[in-house]
Amino acid sequence: DLLSDPESELPICLRRRQFPVRLAFSMTINKSQGQSLDRVGIVLKTPCFTHGQFYVAVSRCRYREGLRIAAFDEEGNRIHTATNVVIKQFLLNPPR
Repeated sequence: DLLSDPESELPICLRRRQFPVRLAFSMTINKSQGQSLDRVGIVLKTPCFTHGQFYVAVSRCRYREGLRIAAFDEEGNRIHTATNVVIKQFLLNPPR
């Protein structure tokens, strides 16, 4: 991995290190509406706060195997549950 040229006038040897990088995208839950993706990673640093927001996030993934969820509490500890906020008034009397 030495990049020095024997005929170079530089008094130092250069070394190159390459790190593998994988392309990734991110978007908010609201911006994800209408998307269908094979792999989805959801990071919930704060709980979902509006009606059906968690459902929208989870339903973006086509396959269950491609879905990963990381949820955290207020102190930053990993938790194993997430709540989908459902406002029952919307179910009984949907907005028009």
